[in-house]
Amino acid sequence: MKIPSSISFKQFSTILLLTLLAGCTPSHDWREVRGTDASFSVLMPAKPMTLTRQIDLDGVNASMTMMAAEIDTVTYAVGSVDLADDNAAKLAVLAMKTAMVRNINGTILREKSAGSTTDLEASGAPTGGPVRLLIARFISKNQRAYQIIVTGPEKAIAREQVDTFMTSFKLP
Repeated sequence: MKIPSSISFKQFSTILLLTLLAGCTPSHDWREVRGTDASFSVLMPAKPMTLTRQIDLDGVNASMTMMAAEIDTVTYAVGSVDLADDNAAKLAVLAMKTAMVRNINGTILREKSAGSTTDLEASGAPTGGPVRLLIARFISKNQRAYQIIVTGPEKAIAREQVDTFMTSFKLP
């Protein structure tokens, strides 16, 4: 490569280094956030948006707060809902799981339950849409139910980013 005579080698090296660093800048800007209506913390890959809306959990109307961020067509989200008691929270987790898999017209590829936590991975294509991967954790604790999800095109989902997100979720 020939260096133009109008700039010095040092200037060229600096420009080259900055260009390379800009190309390596990660799109994920991890930051710790706390739930607005529930006590939890999680690392989000960007500044999240928060939305609260009424949902139907198999006949139980509840107000769900969802905190979500999207990076490169991949959505990272935490949803939480406060219910009447522990049993209602356990039933809500089942309804959440069913709804999330149904949303992508999916098939469960893997599922593992331990205590009040269920992890799953599902793949599917919403009507008229591309194939999506859903990686989710559903938790019930006391009268609260949580869904921690990553969803997007399978090729766009980096497992190390999913691990960072999932393992960062903490309850008091």
